[in-house]
Amino acid sequence: MCGITGYWQAEGLEDGAAAVLERMTKTLRHRGPDGFRYHVDKEKGLAMGHARLSIIDLNTGDQPLYNEDKTRVLTVNGEFYDYKRIRTRLRLQEGASFGTKSDSEIALPLYERYGLDFVSHLRGEFAFSLYDQDKDRLVLVRDRFGVKPLFYHIGADAVYWGSEIKSLFAHPRVPRAFSSEGVLHQLMHTMVPGTSAFKDIYSLKPGHMLLISRRGKQFDIREHKYWDMDFPEEDARNSSLSPEHHIERTQETLTDAVQQRLEADVPVGCYLSGGIDSCSMLGMSAAMQQSPVKAFTISFDNKDYDEAHIAREMAEKVRADQEQISLSATELYGDNYVQTLWHSERTFYNTLGVAKFCMSRRVNECGYRVVVTGEGSDELFGGYPAFKRDMLRHGLNEGHDPEEVASYQKLMDETNKLFKGAILSEDPVSHPAMESLVGFTPSWIQPWIQTLEIARPLLHGDLLAGLKDYDPLDAIAGSIDKSQLDRRHALDKAQYTWSKTMLECQILNWGGDRVDMAHSMESRPAFLDHHVAEMAVQIPPHYRIHGNTEKWVLREAMQKILPQVLYEREKFAFMAPPSHTDKKKQEGLRNLLEEYMNPQAIRDVGLFDPDRLQDFLEKYRQDTDPVSLTRKDALMNHLLGLHILWHQFVKN
Repeated sequence: MCGITGYWQAEGLEDGAAAVLERMTKTLRHRGPDGFRYHVDKEKGLAMGHARLSIIDLNTGDQPLYNEDKTRVLTVNGEFYDYKRIRTRLRLQEGASFGTKSDSEIALPLYERYGLDFVSHLRGEFAFSLYDQDKDRLVLVRDRFGVKPLFYHIGADAVYWGSEIKSLFAHPRVPRAFSSEGVLHQLMHTMVPGTSAFKDIYSLKPGHMLLISRRGKQFDIREHKYWDMDFPEEDARNSSLSPEHHIERTQETLTDAVQQRLEADVPVGCYLSGGIDSCSMLGMSAAMQQSPVKAFTISFDNKDYDEAHIAREMAEKVRADQEQISLSATELYGDNYVQTLWHSERTFYNTLGVAKFCMSRRVNECGYRVVVTGEGSDELFGGYPAFKRDMLRHGLNEGHDPEEVASYQKLMDETNKLFKGAILSEDPVSHPAMESLVGFTPSWIQPWIQTLEIARPLLHGDLLAGLKDYDPLDAIAGSIDKSQLDRRHALDKAQYTWSKTMLECQILNWGGDRVDMAHSMESRPAFLDHHVAEMAVQIPPHYRIHGNTEKWVLREAMQKILPQVLYEREKFAFMAPPSHTDKKKQEGLRNLLEEYMNPQAIRDVGLFDPDRLQDFLEKYRQDTDPVSLTRKDALMNHLLGLHILWHQFVKN
């Protein structure tokens, strides 16, 4: 796990290029504190930087890496799994030689043998840059789900890239400004795939590569999709396979995925909440490892949101060495809140991101650099309440008893009432762009459509005028490949659209890589192994959500290693207590508002209309409705977050 950055200029590098590259690379010190290395070719205009976090091959794995005649150069962020077998095969079949024991090095001989198809032979979480001198081509690649970040900016005669946007901003030719559309999407929580909050800063889409070739004094740039989460069409799925088949396949593929992610030359721990996902990871890791597994758990000071008691039961069941961190308003607001935004480079609706930032710091303090995590399970096995709502509304055939379905819906609404206003809408919401794309408006986006209705009028008049013809829902729908939704089941559609948007921009950002790497700590989500995904999409919808039980196949597959209370428990969203639930949290939020959203700051930043914003803030303070407050709490985090990001990246 590391940080990569660089730029390629069509007409060669200026004299100060090495210093600029060093500055870009060292902005990623938190991602790679163990060393900085550079490739600078003035004549070809190429500058590539690497900040290293040593996890595999601690002695000889420095980057950039080169092929034998140094006509190809590589910098990698992330991990390639199963690299020992691949390295041996390349040695036997191709006579390939290796200068290191690093997993990263296998990309070079794979590229030389398979060309651009080499990515199909790579397994893991990664983002990397590879320059091919013979073709005068730069290839930027991001893993299949976007676990690892990679951003780029296209200038008049140069291309800039980096693991984080701040490394691009360290180059004097990369502009620093918000995108008007990006601001609106931050407020509604849902980004258009491939975009960011900042003007002309793009995120390489998961499962894609960017191919950049020099054509004289300009670049030819092409985006290429190499993988997708491909649900089978309804009439093409093999429905004759027994549930036992899917349970056994889940056990087999997850066992292999976890085993691959325990490979490291440093100790590997586990994140542990009270959910099936992380408990499954801990249970499997504990069975595989000879020594007790170190488990890290977050505990909140509000029993309605705290799952630590279930995590403790799981840790005791597998004799894990559990480290529990208790978080209150003191930790969730103030400087931790501000630092989380700097690392995330986007806003968040809930301070869970701050909680995970604090957790990764504790992992680092305990001497760990790697943890196995449970992200991706809900996306693949149908875990989120919004998925169940869509299954009950749109995914059941006529043979189901209407009264039974109604009882399921009522129970789900009751057990998830804490999250209405953020994770779930209280009433059905529809949008024509989603109806046209999906056939219905997915439940996961409905609460953010409601948030948008409140947020949009708060924008400054100049921004509103510029956005008068812009519909963010049209933009989101237009970015999704409709051919992957046609003739698919309703549950497939809900899972696919979420995975193309919220998984990458939220779960894997301030819920994953960005807050983990803030403290030089690599997280490895075994569920997002593409072999697991390709197995999971074949599971029939009625086995993913079986009656009133979400993630049914996964539950059955993991039953023997889970505590009984967790096996029987309905999915409960993992989030931090919102600010309205506690006076100290209200005070923590108020202190941040006074510093970053006082009347002068509102005028300086210029994103919002001062009068309309003040009216919203006053109504927020007086509100007593829990659903309305949950929605406004989410919006408050986005409003405040944009102001803090402006101070961090635009003003300075």
